[in-house]
Amino acid sequence: MASNVWIEEVFQDIVGARFKVNKILFSGTSAYQTVDIVETVGHGRALLNDGCMMLTERDEYVYHEMIAHPPLFVHPNPKNVLIIGGGDGGTAREVIKHPSVERCVVVEIDNMVVQACQEYLPKTAQAFSDPKVQLHIADGVEFINQTTDQFDVILIDSTDPIGPSKPLFGLDFYRAVFQRLTPDGIVVSQGESPWYCQEVQIHLLSILKELFQYTSIYNFNNLSYPGGLWSFTFASPRRHPWQHFDHTRYESLALNLQYYNDNIHHAAFALPTFMNRSLNKLINHF
Repeated sequence: MASNVWIEEVFQDIVGARFKVNKILFSGTSAYQTVDIVETVGHGRALLNDGCMMLTERDEYVYHEMIAHPPLFVHPNPKNVLIIGGGDGGTAREVIKHPSVERCVVVEIDNMVVQACQEYLPKTAQAFSDPKVQLHIADGVEFINQTTDQFDVILIDSTDPIGPSKPLFGLDFYRAVFQRLTPDGIVVSQGESPWYCQEVQIHLLSILKELFQYTSIYNFNNLSYPGGLWSFTFASPRRHPWQHFDHTRYESLALNLQYYNDNIHHAAFALPTFMNRSLNKLINHF
């Protein structure tokens, strides 16, 4: 008998997305959130936190390639990378494709996410078995405030600014991030939906502009997130988001990616007019 089970993500109580499910593989409640992994009919296995879609196997590479490769190809020699969040492992998987990276530190607050993904989403969680990857089950805010290590690239791979991720969208957090970056360092953060979360984008870019010489925002498209169009913010004391793109290194590595490429890198920073109108004063890449 064909499955007639559906899951639905309701976003901001104004829009929903439904996915047909063959099987529920994991369902649990941690100290921080509910965690579910399901086998969908058309998108492979999917991870949901508090009922919000985090990834599907069909399109997870889009998000993970776009958070990792733009800053890594802009930094002149990325060796030490910090990921705040990223408990599914997909961002770390992309980071360690760069041979210059010697250490990738992942700080994930919820061990249930990591364990569930290791068992049911090995396509992303396989990165945790790589010796370059150091996993810490810890609060990202506490980690960034306590560590004395310096990082070339810091990736804020967070969920929406609610629950355990809310402090990751604050000024104090980004002041600490700034202190932990090397002089050529870059921070890229999950930047929400330009359709539904423009006020969050304005808030985040306002914080970054206060601290960094170069601030920008770039877009990507995938199947699983509300509205399809989603963003990352980019900030650096020294590195311009596309003028410092290392095309020679990009060509020499030949990473055989599925979404990101050199043309996408430049095009992603070309914003639609409605974003320019609201965000242009907060973007500084000239």
